Amino acid sequence: MEIETTPELVSKVYKKIEENISKYRKLVNRPLTLTEKILVGHLDDIESAKDLEPGKSYSFLRPDRVALQDVTGQMVILQFMQSGLKRSTLPTTVHCDHLIRAKVSGDVDIKVALDENSEVYKFLESSSRKYGIGFWKPGAGIIHQVVLENYAFPGGLMIGTDSHTPNAGGLGMLAIGVGGLDATEVMAGFPWELLYPKRIGIHLKGELNGWVAPKDIILYVAWKLTVSGGTNAIVEYFGPGTKSISCTGKATITNMGAEIGATCSVFPYDDKMEVYLKSTNREQIADIANKHRDILVADPEVEQNPEKYFDKVIEIDLSALEPYIAGPHTPDLARPISALAEDVKQNKYLDTISVALIGSCTNSSYEDMTRAASVAEQAKSHGMNVKIPLLVTPGSEQIRATIERDGQMHTLNEIGATVLANACGPCIGQWNRPEIKPGEPNTIVTSFNPKFPWKK
Repeated sequence: MEIETTPELVSKVYKKIEENISKYRKLVNRPLTLTEKILVGHLDDIESAKDLEPGKSYSFLRPDRVALQDVTGQMVILQFMQSGLKRSTLPTTVHCDHLIRAKVSGDVDIKVALDENSEVYKFLESSSRKYGIGFWKPGAGIIHQVVLENYAFPGGLMIGTDSHTPNAGGLGMLAIGVGGLDATEVMAGFPWELLYPKRIGIHLKGELNGWVAPKDIILYVAWKLTVSGGTNAIVEYFGPGTKSISCTGKATITNMGAEIGATCSVFPYDDKMEVYLKSTNREQIADIANKHRDILVADPEVEQNPEKYFDKVIEIDLSALEPYIAGPHTPDLARPISALAEDVKQNKYLDTISVALIGSCTNSSYEDMTRAASVAEQAKSHGMNVKIPLLVTPGSEQIRATIERDGQMHTLNEIGATVLANACGPCIGQWNRPEIKPGEPNTIVTSFNPKFPWKK
């Protein structure tokens, strides 16, 4: 299939952003955050910008892309059919990742899904072909990882019919989860209406070290802000600490901004994003972004005095950050791992672990798979195998094929792990659990992002 995020599209977007920013600066006469640059750059009418008040005013924006998954996407396409248009007016893709149940293993579960959901897949594929929509078949990967690898670009604006669409913020894109009708209207050529968001700044200094991972940053943020602390706000990360985090690590953080109710989250463009673009065969887009760095980062004055430009600022010293564990049942019930044992004891949590899960759209990158395989290699060197089910979900076929090529999959299989399909699976409850009796209390350890209790 043709990759629709072309260098020509990116150049056109950057030209529009530069024009709008120039006009907006004359209206407000002050430095701008990255969030403002991207939002203002996509306004349908730049003259309306002078009246925008965060948290109160409504803005009309022109997104660059739309992403649909196979459950919500069905209704979007049915609604789009009523428009009478022959093609979507902007690049759109459909990703078949939500209907595949995790039961046996990747290859078996994909075959079952193709049989069970044959009618849905045929409808999505044929209608995508008819309306010029990119179609990613079952097994191709989880929507957010596929978008990150193929379509996301710094400074862009995308809407998607899935709550964790903000994953693309790890590549400097404002990516926002929406309802189906919002997507339909944009595909039909209408501007998208959004309550103009407030701005929350997360100042990162220092560097991650030891066992600390990008996931620990967002768990710390969720603990500070709670599950509603980011409502009607865009979370913008800035500071020297951002440069030490990989692009896929940044995506893990922006992905879980959904758990604090944020409109989306975003990182400034940097060398790690350039490396990722080039590693995913988008050298031309990296070259274009390098020539427009000034519109892909906040103005220098913002970092020097962030309290003037954000509604709230949180500072995190990455060098002092511990690994964090969140839950049960809610992502803002977080504590450093050093406090976990006492917390389990005081609250009488069940400390017998029944299953361990690695992957989902939150932690399914090559980097995440390599981390897990490294621990597995250490276990194997001591003659150890897993004592409970260890389920691993690669984020895309590209990642699955790469970890098979590079040996990480073999290492995981050797200690008894099961590699599931490149799909959402357990993260959205598409999971068969034969090891648990109905109603039996249990504890799992997971890198996923669920907001609900696991039940049989």
